[in-house]
Amino acid sequence: MPQIKNYMEEVVFLVIKEILTDINVCTCDKCVLDIAAIALNDLQPKYIVTEKGELYSRINALKQQFEVDIISAITKAAVLVKRHPRHTD
Repeated sequence: MPQIKNYMEEVVFLVIKEILTDINVCTCDKCVLDIAAIALNDLQPKYIVTEKGELYSRINALKQQFEVDIISAITKAAVLVKRHPRHTD
């Protein structure tokens, strides 16, 4: 059955851990989700209709087109969360 999906969300979660380890920021679940939410609010959603099985191949093909914007949005969000984390130590 076809699905509608914001593939930008999938791409952010595909690359977020790699980016966060490169910039030395907390990678607890709460911080990662906060960073993803902030980044996704800065990125324009890109909705696609796809069968579940073909979703990841479409995402990988399209992610290169928006990679710079995605990396920039995640990095900017990570700086904000690093300055004001909402988790408890």
